[in-house]
Amino acid sequence: MNCGVVTFPGSNCDRDCFHILKNVYGADTTRVWHKDTSLDGFDLVVLPGGFSYGDYLRAGSIARFSPIMKAVVEYADKGGLLWGICNGFQILVEAGLLPGALLDNRTQKYMCRYVHLKVENVDTPFTRACESGEVLNIPIAHAQGSYYADADTMKKLEDTGRIVFRYCDAQGNVTEEANPNGSLANIAGIVNDAGNVLGMMPHPERCADPVWPQIDGQKLFDSLFHKTGVRA
Repeated sequence: MNCGVVTFPGSNCDRDCFHILKNVYGADTTRVWHKDTSLDGFDLVVLPGGFSYGDYLRAGSIARFSPIMKAVVEYADKGGLLWGICNGFQILVEAGLLPGALLDNRTQKYMCRYVHLKVENVDTPFTRACESGEVLNIPIAHAQGSYYADADTMKKLEDTGRIVFRYCDAQGNVTEEANPNGSLANIAGIVNDAGNVLGMMPHPERCADPVWPQIDGQKLFDSLFHKTGVRA
């Protein structure tokens, strides 16, 4: 499996993603600079977390115009696996590859802590190693993570099973108290219509190295490598 991790000015989770893909899962992994213009040959492309271009204007709004983004859109349109994590999710939304918007947290504060996620859809390449309704413990680190979409979009996401993760409590209850940032319907991650593009605010790459005490993030990586034989 050939993986590409895109680095924008201000990315700070690109090395984490690269480490997990290359050193933990043994995948052929390449760093892609934001001024590159091709994603040929990749089986998976990751837009990592961070603060691309300092989050000026809106998070992801400037990165959306980086030269690599034309190739990102073409790659997604051809069915390539594309994974946007945190700032990567924000960039995907700004680029129109996923619907909605990521707004300021309702606390108006940056948040960095572990949260519980309920897996709502296991029929995606990113969650097939999970069980329906499974609760994962994965960290968030964002200031603009409150997912918003209009009523028609929300209905479509609900009706078509495109909500992949929701914030919940440790028992899997989706409650207002378990919602860290004010996202509509406790949404933490969604996929596109085709199911090949995932955007999520939590950081599975920060809890996927087996030397760490918390490794729930491995469930997503295990899902991606399930059919490749890269990792047992």
